Amino acid sequence: MIWLLLLPLAILALWAASALAERRRRPMDDAARADAPGQFARLASGVTHYRWDGPTRGPVAVCIHGLSTGCQGWDPVAGNLAMMGYRVLRYDLYGRGLSDRPGGDQDRAFFLTQLRELLADQGLRDGLMLVGYSMGGSIAAAFAAEAPEKVDRIILLAPAGLGHTPDRGAEFCRRVPVLGDWLFRLFGARQVAEARFRGYLPAVLSSRRHMLTEDMAPEHRIIAQQGIPVLAIWGEQDAAIPLTAVGRLAQINPAAWQVELPGATHALPVTHPGEIHAAVQEFLREL
Repeated sequence: MIWLLLLPLAILALWAASALAERRRRPMDDAARADAPGQFARLASGVTHYRWDGPTRGPVAVCIHGLSTGCQGWDPVAGNLAMMGYRVLRYDLYGRGLSDRPGGDQDRAFFLTQLRELLADQGLRDGLMLVGYSMGGSIAAAFAAEAPEKVDRIILLAPAGLGHTPDRGAEFCRRVPVLGDWLFRLFGARQVAEARFRGYLPAVLSSRRHMLTEDMAPEHRIIAQQGIPVLAIWGEQDAAIPLTAVGRLAQINPAAWQVELPGATHALPVTHPGEIHAAVQEFLREL
């Protein structure tokens, strides 16, 4: 029975070690942001890093990245949109890239507040094309359902919220408090360079526990009812988002354009920007 007494102490020790390791990571501050590209907006929950690409005038595309990468992952896609004449706004979600790491649950309200405040800061009120990748696809759908009058069209790249392929390790970390936190910080720090900054791993884990658990079918129904044009692009070899999501979106929104890219994995914005560019061009020509 001694182990019953020792187990809570062991878990507490793991939690303390994890918290100490987190505090030792480099803070995201002015020194870390020195010479960074782009600009910074001071919003209610902290500083948000953003970048503009493309011409000074023209339609606006707002790019929302996924769970673990900052807005630099949009480089190929943003460049192609800019060549099409779009003013491209991309930004780092809280906890990623060069944005602050505020506390709190990273759920729908958390991310929508950041997006809403950034758009207001930039004077953007309507006529938007939202471009969302993975978890950013969920954020884009949630925003469009909340404020359809602001959104003209939506581009979704391997969007979350319509089904996913569980990763056993990540699922364990998501479901099990304390021990899951410790394991996630231990193994995540070895895999992601951005984990050297304080607050990154807790942000990713919080998103897994909150934003990525949401079923976005109701939001897609609202988008369909509002008649907002949607293009969804999927990777046929995506290990994170199963192709069953294609059929689910087709049932919810039969008018949505859908494209499956042969050989593409979940990293399709980086590996297949040319194919994405061609699909977007065809989609926009038909509107």
